[in-house]
Amino acid sequence: MAQEFVIKSPNIEDKINQLLPSQGGFQAGVDFSASTMVIPIVDLTETAEGSSLRQDLQTSLSHRSVTPFSVNNTTTTVISTTGYFRVFGQISLSAALTASVTSFILNDGASDKIIYTLTSNNVSTSDFVGQNFDFNVFLNAGDTFKILCSNTDSNCIGASRQIADINGNLVNPL
Repeated sequence: MAQEFVIKSPNIEDKINQLLPSQGGFQAGVDFSASTMVIPIVDLTETAEGSSLRQDLQTSLSHRSVTPFSVNNTTTTVISTTGYFRVFGQISLSAALTASVTSFILNDGASDKIIYTLTSNNVSTSDFVGQNFDFNVFLNAGDTFKILCSNTDSNCIGASRQIADINGNLVNPL
């Protein structure tokens, strides 16, 4: 059973009048009351999500939001800031006389964790391996995302785009 309480506080009255001007304020002799009954209020509008822009549009690519990368014959740190990122592009490997390897690596500051590797076997000089990629990564404080291309026959070209900050708030592409 719900309980009713009378609230007599000038500070609370002032705050309610400030936040809810459409109520017109309370007149002398009228008290605020509160109840222990919980009445849920659910706002299903897109504005309630924190933005008037739909979620799928917030993950759009723009000139300002995309960071391109090109990795060849080295290991490169592609992302070193916290948050959620989309990483996309293409790996191309030429199977010359040695095997070519491209790996995607998450590093926590102490150790590497390979999350994907594409390898071409040294079959012949005419072989070519191409692979598109498009995935999301999350980086916590101190984490980095790296790409390893083992030799000159291993190329990785693409871009990254921050989708959300570390708290999951969507990043506007503007």
